[in-house]
Amino acid sequence: MGAWIDSLRSGDWLTRSRIRLWALALLAASAIGLVFLIVTADGLNDFRGEPLGTDFSNVYAAGTYVLDGKAPLAFDWPAQHAREQAIFGAKTSFYGWHYPPYFLFVAGALATMPYKFSLAVWQTATLALYLLMIRAVLSASSGASERHKDSDFVGDPLWLLVALAFPAVFVNIGHGHNGFLTAALFGAALITLDRKPALAGVLFGLIAYKPQFGMLIPLVLIATGRWRAFLAAAATVAALTVATLIAFGPEVWRAFFASTALTRVEVLELGGTGWHKIQSVFSMVRMWGGTVPLAYVAQGLVTITLAAALIWLWRSAAAYPLKAAALVIAAIAATPYSLDYDLVVLAPAIALLAADGLSRGFAPWEKTALALLWLMPLVARTIAEQALIPLGVPAMLLVFVLVLRRAMSDLGVLSWWHSAAQPIK
Repeated sequence: MGAWIDSLRSGDWLTRSRIRLWALALLAASAIGLVFLIVTADGLNDFRGEPLGTDFSNVYAAGTYVLDGKAPLAFDWPAQHAREQAIFGAKTSFYGWHYPPYFLFVAGALATMPYKFSLAVWQTATLALYLLMIRAVLSASSGASERHKDSDFVGDPLWLLVALAFPAVFVNIGHGHNGFLTAALFGAALITLDRKPALAGVLFGLIAYKPQFGMLIPLVLIATGRWRAFLAAAATVAALTVATLIAFGPEVWRAFFASTALTRVEVLELGGTGWHKIQSVFSMVRMWGGTVPLAYVAQGLVTITLAAALIWLWRSAAAYPLKAAALVIAAIAATPYSLDYDLVVLAPAIALLAADGLSRGFAPWEKTALALLWLMPLVARTIAEQALIPLGVPAMLLVFVLVLRRAMSDLGVLSWWHSAAQPIK
């Protein structure tokens, strides 16, 4: 038992051959599952009778309202459900449209194509953006390597295999969701923040289409005096808002704000989506029978703690990859509304921390914790549903704490941490 714990602590068990083997196995299983969904489909529906790409159906249905010149109806739940049933059949379940009006531009463009082709274009294009972002993160990490000047993470094809086999990738594809886009925006913004702050601000601003993930971004930008990025982000959101008013009229915003109450109550507080799918402290409390007020208090305490930790970390002299990874993780953990397909957004954080560890050495438990975070989306939903054991939030918070300890070690707050660091093998 002692040897097993020592192996987990050092991360020696996570060899290159094991990484390659597990990634290949998961990628093959995901590909088989995807092929199965396609070959067993009946028209636009899968073998269960639900739309292929499930949640993409609400994007497509909302897009048809945009093309009809009736964009506000996307926020009218009965009207949205009726449109989904008209497209996919009378037995189609309801897939609600919960996005701000910004995303209607994308939905309208996608609705100009036949459904299956539109789904394929959406997933292929955003997957490409996701992979380009991971490559850019690793390329930047290679150039910034302090310990190994000849580090070339991009030149190692293993990165592509690991990025594609990340279990959240298949979860996102299965739902036809937008996790690839959100991850690409986050990662690209972080690696350009110091070199091109205005561009980073624009990319951060575009995340407004998923506003729950942007709560901590302005806080970090203000706390660190990154005013060019902050103003660029604010200008981007303002420009998008004006564009929606011109394109769809003020009624679309009235409809959106009216629908948020239903989303909050039916989806979040009453768990209409399913507690096991939502990866948040709020959902954990509700899944275990806690009241709505208790869930809000618990989530609020975690969010405030994460915000305070981020302010300290970003104002410190800690290594930038630690700051960037911490912001990504905190952005997911700070919101009460984060589903398992959103966990794709963790990819740039994992890439940043893996590259940093390969360059400077991994401290105790870091390699094992990163492996857990990478694998977690594969089983988070199932284990939470069957055993009421949430894995998403604990895995994220564990890595966040290790990032803080690494930063404190670098700053000399934990001088003993340096002596415990393990060199790359």
